[in-house]
Amino acid sequence: MRKVLLASVASMGALLAAGGAANAQPVTPVAPGTIAVHVNGYFQFGLDHVGSTYNNVGGNKLNPVTTNGEFRLYPGFDATTIGGISYGAQVETRVTFSDAGKGAGSSSNSTAGTSSLYVRRAYGYIGTPDYGYVRYGQTDGAFSLLQTGVIEQFGDGTQWASNDGSQYVVPSKARPGQFIYGDQGALYTTDKVVLISPSYQEPYLGGKLSAMASYEPNGNGIKEGYATCTVAGPTCASISSTGTFNTTLATERQNTFDVAGQYALKAYGFNSKASVGFLDGNPIRYTGSIAGANAAYNLDKLQVAQAGLQTTYNDLFLGGDAVTLGANIKWGQTLDGYAPKPKGTRDALAYIVGGNYVIGPYVIGASFFDSQTAGNQYAGKKGEARTLSEYGAAVGGNYVIGKDLSLYAQYLYGHSHQPGNSNLVNGNTQMQLVSLGGTFKW
Repeated sequence: MRKVLLASVASMGALLAAGGAANAQPVTPVAPGTIAVHVNGYFQFGLDHVGSTYNNVGGNKLNPVTTNGEFRLYPGFDATTIGGISYGAQVETRVTFSDAGKGAGSSSNSTAGTSSLYVRRAYGYIGTPDYGYVRYGQTDGAFSLLQTGVIEQFGDGTQWASNDGSQYVVPSKARPGQFIYGDQGALYTTDKVVLISPSYQEPYLGGKLSAMASYEPNGNGIKEGYATCTVAGPTCASISSTGTFNTTLATERQNTFDVAGQYALKAYGFNSKASVGFLDGNPIRYTGSIAGANAAYNLDKLQVAQAGLQTTYNDLFLGGDAVTLGANIKWGQTLDGYAPKPKGTRDALAYIVGGNYVIGPYVIGASFFDSQTAGNQYAGKKGEARTLSEYGAAVGGNYVIGKDLSLYAQYLYGHSHQPGNSNLVNGNTQMQLVSLGGTFKW
């Protein structure tokens, strides 16, 4: 059960070399009448060499050599009653980002440190293998958990999927978007209820079918959007329409439903999975004037579909342990970060292909994605192309010293192009990153 509901932990870095970052298939729970309390953790550190369009801007210059790092804690528990009902809770905390200087992270300004931890995920679950599970809280939904074909298990373990991986040291304007990665904070840092079905073994090929469904009332997490909600207003979590729109509300959604299904089959030495998913949400409605630049707030429904396929084969050649290949495609009415797009602009389309190969303690992998979205375009905007084109490549390798430590090397290259886009330099940006580091998990 722990593997079912701690999918985010199971996909941390290259200590696991299996495709599919969100494994949601049931496994054996803890023994009846027992409880298992755990405080797992994650620490990663790397030395990076960064080059990008924004390393030298307006007389300001960045040192191309820098470091990345991440620390997380996963306190929680799993339990099973004598009657066979499993339940538990899980919290994921991370180090917060800060623009403060040296000394800001401690009670004394004479010493340096990190200012605080924050909650990224926090959820509970209850259920049985025969009847399925209910998961609730700030957590991944069906669209993320059953994403298939997005191979991230090499290098730093995230590539383009997370701003907390090695790529966060690159100026944000130089990084391409992440719409192709469904396992991202825009989808899992919100409160929701997730229904996880039991697995059903179909009688013809012997494969297993599973399904999930989620409901998310608004785009806020636990206790978010309530501190200043003295009356109905744009800062309230439950806001559904407003006449005083802003850029933050343009990325919010409400009444979001997502469903996904997966088919898994082991045959002829191949362990294969195929999945489809659909996500539907409503934007915050703008009731003010939509003339001029305000047309950017006249938003379509958020509707995104995906399909993915991946397969793993053992001992393919050279005596390796396994090779995994995968592909995923997503399309629909969205911008990067799963924000609703302005009406009258183009729909998004993205695909990714990738794989990894495990031979003894070594892992090598690579992936490539290409994405087309509306970018900065909105109806009536002049001088800007209708399409933001983004692509990125990742190549990485690992030496797995033990189950708790992996050393990695990784190269990332990304490019964005949209003539007239004010966030880009002459309609283009590019970045590249070489990173060497290590990942600890416990």
